[in-house]
Amino acid sequence: MPLYKLADFDPNYKETFGGDDIKALSLYTEGGARVGSVADALVDREGRFRYLVIDSQFNGSGKNILLPIGLSRIDYNTQRVYVDGLSREQVEQLPEYKESMTVDYDYEEAVRKAYRPTSSDVNSNHDTYDYQQEPSLYNLNDQNHQTLKLYEERLIANKNRVKTGEVTVGKHIETETARVSVPIDKERVIIERVKPAASGTVVDSNELKFQEGEVARIEVYEETPEIHKETFVREEVRVTKVVEHETVEAQETVRREELDIKTEGNLPIDKTGGRPIDRV
Repeated sequence: MPLYKLADFDPNYKETFGGDDIKALSLYTEGGARVGSVADALVDREGRFRYLVIDSQFNGSGKNILLPIGLSRIDYNTQRVYVDGLSREQVEQLPEYKESMTVDYDYEEAVRKAYRPTSSDVNSNHDTYDYQQEPSLYNLNDQNHQTLKLYEERLIANKNRVKTGEVTVGKHIETETARVSVPIDKERVIIERVKPAASGTVVDSNELKFQEGEVARIEVYEETPEIHKETFVREEVRVTKVVEHETVEAQETVRREELDIKTEGNLPIDKTGGRPIDRV
């Protein structure tokens, strides 16, 4: 994970911290011996403090080293950073830090080895290592870094889809009596007796043949109605939905914690807030 110098990560870090500058703090042992000063700080890409860059002054060497943030105790009231048990031997074992260098995994591992207890069983692997594996080196805590969390309630608007009704579209059958007119033709036979035009003409009896049983046949027809039913599409019905949009406003009482500060004596206390990176 890449690390950034404080000013590179946040050029306005002093305003972010309400005017406090961690670079101005001196480094002391818990016993009160001054061992150097804070030259810079290194943060990860999420703004979490990982190291303090210490200008060590053991025997006037002026060697810059890295101190994991979890080993420090920062007191802005006294303008000091305290470290428990940083020895000259540890400083000599630590690789020197230079501003022009890039802090990679191998360099960090060399730093960690100088601070780890000999009984440590941390499985340090380049591909899987995470700072949370060693909270004693990297975790900030309320006791040593004087942090206080203030909570507030916020209204969160969500939407639930609720069934408000249902429209059922179906069909049923209605019956009625329909009438239709069909013209039909019927044939009938009309028999008339008429006086022949040649009623006075003499017929030669020799040529006349009387026959019994002679008949004339005429076929008679009539039309009969043929009624049947056919089905046609009368109309189509389309069923669709449309979405209507509206804004619903709601209000609720929310709570927020504010900081109460009580002091005795004339103490310089910064009361500003709003910090995008971890405060140490």
